[in-house]
Amino acid sequence: MIACVINACAVVIGAFIGLLFKTRINEEFKRIVMLSAGLVTLVLGLDMALDTPNVIVLLFALILGGFVGFALRIEDRILSLGNRFGGSGDSSFGLGFLNSSLLFCSGAMSIVGSIEAGTTGNYDLILIKSVMDGFMAIVFAASYGKGVFLSAATIVVYQGAITLLGSQLEPILGEEGIATISSCGGFLLLMLSFGLLEIRSVKTGNFLPSLVIAPVLGALIELF
Repeated sequence: MIACVINACAVVIGAFIGLLFKTRINEEFKRIVMLSAGLVTLVLGLDMALDTPNVIVLLFALILGGFVGFALRIEDRILSLGNRFGGSGDSSFGLGFLNSSLLFCSGAMSIVGSIEAGTTGNYDLILIKSVMDGFMAIVFAASYGKGVFLSAATIVVYQGAITLLGSQLEPILGEEGIATISSCGGFLLLMLSFGLLEIRSVKTGNFLPSLVIAPVLGALIELF
């Protein structure tokens, strides 16, 4: 769990720095920050999405996951939860919480690093991820504000659970399962980047079930 705490602390520190910048830059510079965040997220998403073991699995995972997410109104519920912490007058709080949580927890480093930390005590991947997340937290906090702080809790819960269950998850997921989740996460980051770049607003949070459905479909295909 130490690795998860370090990662969360890096995000908190980065968000604090970003919040200082947010109060000192005008609207034009904020648009530049948002554009920069969108471009970086787009590149990260493309890099992850292109490294897919099975395109058909991802297609059906995204479709089924999207149906489930929209039926359950996952994004609306997450935004509502985030805005409760930020207050009814701060609509950007929930968006900052959702988008930064997706960015910090969608990648392979989040899964593989947590499994390694839990099974072998190797924190190298998580420490590298912590540095990357800290810098991105600066950009996101400058764009969205205080909601990015709350994503540190998501890191502790999500990565902490994987760390504690690492020895059980590693043989179940396997290399291909982890690659499938990572690739699916890449598509979610692409959706997120579309919103940041003002190309199209997508309720990315509603596609979160895809991250669970993708490795399950992959395993079923291997069986049959």
